[in-house]
Amino acid sequence: MENFHDDKSEKRVAIYARVSTDDPRQTSSYELQKNYYTDTIERHPSWKLVEIYADEGISGTSLHNRNAFIKMIKDCKEGKIDLIVTKSVSRFSRNILDCIGYVRELKALQPPIGVFFEMENIYTLNPDSEMQLSFSSMSAQEESRNKSKSMNVSIEMRFSSGIFLTPPLLGYDHDEDGNLVINENEAKTVRLIFLMYLYGYTCQQIADTLSSLGRRTKKQNTGWSPGSVLQVLQNERHCGDVLSRKTWTPNYLDHKSRKNKKDRNQYRDYDHHEAIISRDNFIAVQHLISNAKYGNKGILPELQVITEGALTGFVSINPRWAGFTADDYLRASRSVCEPDATLLTNYIEVEAQCGDFDLRGYEIARSQFFNTATKASLTFSINELKFGIECIRKMNNISFVELLLHPNNHLLAVRPTTDKNRNAVRWAILKNTAYQPRTISGTAFLKTIYEIYGWKTDCKYRIRGIRKQNVDESVYMFDMGEIEIFIPTDTITQDSDEKALDAIRNQAYSDVKPLIATPKAVCAYPAGWAGTFGNDYYRHAQAREMLIFSETGEWNTQSEGQAFNESPLQVTSGKEIAIHIAQIIKDMKQDGE
Repeated sequence: MENFHDDKSEKRVAIYARVSTDDPRQTSSYELQKNYYTDTIERHPSWKLVEIYADEGISGTSLHNRNAFIKMIKDCKEGKIDLIVTKSVSRFSRNILDCIGYVRELKALQPPIGVFFEMENIYTLNPDSEMQLSFSSMSAQEESRNKSKSMNVSIEMRFSSGIFLTPPLLGYDHDEDGNLVINENEAKTVRLIFLMYLYGYTCQQIADTLSSLGRRTKKQNTGWSPGSVLQVLQNERHCGDVLSRKTWTPNYLDHKSRKNKKDRNQYRDYDHHEAIISRDNFIAVQHLISNAKYGNKGILPELQVITEGALTGFVSINPRWAGFTADDYLRASRSVCEPDATLLTNYIEVEAQCGDFDLRGYEIARSQFFNTATKASLTFSINELKFGIECIRKMNNISFVELLLHPNNHLLAVRPTTDKNRNAVRWAILKNTAYQPRTISGTAFLKTIYEIYGWKTDCKYRIRGIRKQNVDESVYMFDMGEIEIFIPTDTITQDSDEKALDAIRNQAYSDVKPLIATPKAVCAYPAGWAGTFGNDYYRHAQAREMLIFSETGEWNTQSEGQAFNESPLQVTSGKEIAIHIAQIIKDMKQDGE
């Protein structure tokens, strides 16, 4: 250090000052640091001040937003600085890698640039300085880690005790006790946003409307964007609740927040303050937001369950709505009928009559064991499904069908419909005068079907169908229990074919048996098929997908579904929404005048 203090050569000196975010009161020392270093420069006649580089209110554990520090390093590389002076190692950086890395980088420049840390009395151009700097920077980093840990514990204790943070929010002010109270002028904007979205307007259309009306954000900006509208729509405080810890910071060094996906405890306080939006309207909006990417434009679709005819208990699948869970489908079906044990297990005993062939002991070979190009089939993957061309042909080349699921009896029905049906899917397209199967996107509902049947998301499944025709009624039935599974080969040991098959048996696919392996996938069948060619002849004649159809009478397969909703939301009606929107806009225009 003696050489540093005795050096009388002229130096262009940069001062780096940073006020930590650890204590908000320290921001008042910002000017004090600048004044102190101005006096320090004046006491050294050979020093010439280049600039005081100051980051105010920025953490030292990363370079994020430390613009002054980054500019200082840039000026060093451009030859504008000979020496950096700072109060302490912790002011320079609380990240040991950053601290040592930048000191070495500055020392490697020609001519080298040193950093003088006043509190530790370290000058980085001294040959024995790096060890001392390493200990000091490690101590600074550990101090930050301990403070971060203590802060997380404090936050957890606060939330678990019901003490929540309520930062500024459009529609609310804080009273003298820090409680949220409605700001009626801002609340008009919040109500308009929610009502317009419920009525079917997009975030862009809402943003354009607010901008044209001159409505202000919480930061008093008059320019609105779809993102700012979406933030209002997703904030639960507008319905009177407070949800803590929506995000969390995994690494105290980079301070990058992540969405909290059950990584940390969350706490919700219902009716914490007066609501601007009803909870039911808020929930409805969240459903609409989550399903906007699937093209759904309705307010709140309801499950439709068939209550009469051969398809009683079947639930219509909405192809553009992801809000229904596996339990929703199961409850909707059970609301009409309980699972039919006859279909699932108990087959009627059959005795051969005099003069008949006794076919007991004979089996009907499964169609899956043969060339099935002419068989009706349906193939599932986690994101899409596709019918075989035979299904299209036997359904008289119609373009649209409706998918109906009986989750309790493990059956899927497909019936013809028109594009007027909200649940219609286009399963065929016309090419060169002939109808061809069309791949159907199922990202909105296929995850639920996979969950219902316990399927593995990385596999494809193929199911054979049977068409039932009765006068002018036609419907395809698929037994969801009679499946072929296609397991990707890249998930299986590739040492040899035999080892690949063993991997299936011994790992996650104990419920299936492999039959054939292809370069892309191993085709496997249910383990119950082992040792047989198919079902008993009489058992096959009573296939459960057929038992629901009587040989005489009307099947009524086109019976419309009835809405099922155990706890319907009390959402504001479309007519009321339109009236409220018109009134709010009228009031806003008058306020603007």
